[in-house]
Parts: sequence; structure tokens; C-alpha cells
Amino acid sequence: MVPSAAARGAAVAAILLLIGAVALLVGARFALLIAIGLGLGMTLEGFGFGFAGPWRALIQRREAGGVLAQILAIALTATVAIPLIAAHPGELSGAAAPIGWAMLGGAFVFGVAMQVVLGCGSGTLVNAGSGNAVAVVALPFFILGSFLGSWSLVWWTGLGTLPVIVLRGWQGLAATLVLLALVTGAVLAVAAPGHRRIPARWVKAALLLAALALLNLVVSGQPWGVVYGLGLWAAKAAVAMGVDPSASAFWAAPGNAGRIGASVLTDVTSLTNFGLIGGAMLIAFWRGGLAQRLPDLPVRAWIAAVISGLVLGYSSRLAFGCNVGALFSGISTGSLHGWAWLVCGFAGSILGVRLRPLLGMEGRR
Repeated sequence: MVPSAAARGAAVAAILLLIGAVALLVGARFALLIAIGLGLGMTLEGFGFGFAGPWRALIQRREAGGVLAQILAIALTATVAIPLIAAHPGELSGAAAPIGWAMLGGAFVFGVAMQVVLGCGSGTLVNAGSGNAVAVVALPFFILGSFLGSWSLVWWTGLGTLPVIVLRGWQGLAATLVLLALVTGAVLAVAAPGHRRIPARWVKAALLLAALALLNLVVSGQPWGVVYGLGLWAAKAAVAMGVDPSASAFWAAPGNAGRIGASVLTDVTSLTNFGLIGGAMLIAFWRGGLAQRLPDLPVRAWIAAVISGLVLGYSSRLAFGCNVGALFSGISTGSLHGWAWLVCGFAGSILGVRLRPLLGMEGRR
């Protein structure tokens, strides 16, 4: 049922109060970050845009529009972000990470799991916010998996990594745009006739995502990410239950240990994650679809959702991020690991698409 004008007004007022409360508690910068997260969530849910779904559409039906929209958003972000970071190296940083065995394997496994639950990092948050039952079940295990992955990350990276390679400055931007053009050509080559254009609504979504991602970079000093915030929530819960974070090399590092002790409202990734959930929830409520009907799925499908959520969290930590933190932000800020993530994640998605029917995930909605 579509909510009344009064109910919609109350929802908007609640969002504004939330932003105001964050501003009063921790400062205007952090309030702006949660507002950016809300914009991201509203964009993804409002335009029906995502990362896992378009990959699935290209693999299954050779529909290229969604993937082309992703490429457009990345290209627009890179066009501003790469030279901006080069001009302000002390203030802004990119999503740089090394390519290694764990990173490659993590991206592949993440690609498999995200197709099983039809949601990447941002997608799982947005789907959960809009009331999708599978995402609601998967999200807590995603959070737990991210923490477990971070706990063992140093051991995994010890298996071997290359030096961090970043495409910097105007030359780096030119190389990034050429690579994106080559990917675009490959996508168009495999796309079915009549499915080689970006729908107008996804062009708008790509423009908004790029603008919001750049705003996030300028305000926070770092690119848009998802996975770190989820692991931090679990780390805080673990410490509250008596777990000693110093037993993990990752959480014993000064910066990470400091975030465990600080308010979650001062963690930039957590704030945008909260905003993603809240923005999706607002759009779903506005449309009257917040309470979705429980999918008609077999027991094995719900078990698969739980396991996939855990795997999503664990593998994304090993891969230094999900479709957002590694692929979108990695490529758009010049990190070569974003390209490696793209190849491995897409290969994993091909397997994941084929696993879905076997796991009973194609039940009636």
C-alpha cells in the first residue's frame, strides 16, 4: 500500500533529524557523509541499478545496458578522481591494493557468491534496506565473514603479492580510459542485437553515482567503500564480548585499533553503509513496498543464502573489497588490482549464475 503524504513527510523528517543528530554529535563532515550514503542508496534502489544484476543479465541474456552503465560511472569518476588525487596527494588517497593469490581467489569466490544471493556488497545492503528477505538473511553473515576475513588477512597476503601498482596522473587516466574503452568493445561484441544501449534511467544512475562517489572522495579523503565498515561492526561486537583484537595483526594495527575504540559515527565507511541501507529503505517505503512477500524458496536456498553471506564477507576482505571498494573505486582511482578483480570476479559470476538453479534460488517470488 502506498503511504500517505503525512507518512512520507514523517519519513523525510526522520531522515533530516538523523542527519542533524549526526552533525550535532560528531560534526558536519560526518553528517555530510551519511547524506552521501543516503544519496547512494536512493540512487541504487530508485533506479533499480546495481552490480550483480547487470553481470547476470550479460551472462544469461547478453543484455549489455547495465554493464555499460557501470563502465560509464567508473569512467566519469576516474576522469575527475585520478587527476584530483595526483594534485592533492597528502589530502586524498585512492583505493590502492596489491594483486596476490588471495586477492585473485577472493575476487573469484566473491563473484560466485554474489550471484547466488543476487547482491554484492552495496547490493546486499540496499536489498536488505528495501526488505528483500534473502539479503536480510545474508547480511549478518556477510558482516561476520568480513570480520573473519580481516582476522586472517595478513596470513593470506603472506602467500604472495605483487607490489602495489597505481596508474597515476594524466597518463594514468589516459591508460584507464583506454582500458575501459577496450572492455566496452568486448561487452558490445558479446551483447545481443537490440541490447547494446544504456537505458535512460541507468544513464541518470551512472551520473549520480559518479557525482556522489567523487563527493565522498572529497569529503572523506578516500574512495567509496563498503566491506571495511561491515568488518568493523563485527569487530566492535567481538570486543564487547571479550575478544582481544590484538590477537589479529589486522585489528592490532594502530589505525584499525583506534577505529574499534572510536564511535562508529566517525568511521566514514560505516556512515555511507548506514546511508545505503537508509536510502534504500526510504525509496522502498515511498513506493509502498518495504514489506516484501517472503520468497517461495526451498530450505537449501536459505542455507545457501547463509553460507553465501559468510563467503561474501570473507572473500571480499581477502580481495581488498567488493564491486564497490575494489572494482569501482579501484579502477576509478587507478589501482591495477581493480582490473584483476574485474576479471576474476566476472569469471566467478559465470559459475555463480549456473549454481543458482541448482541451489533452489530461482523459486517463485
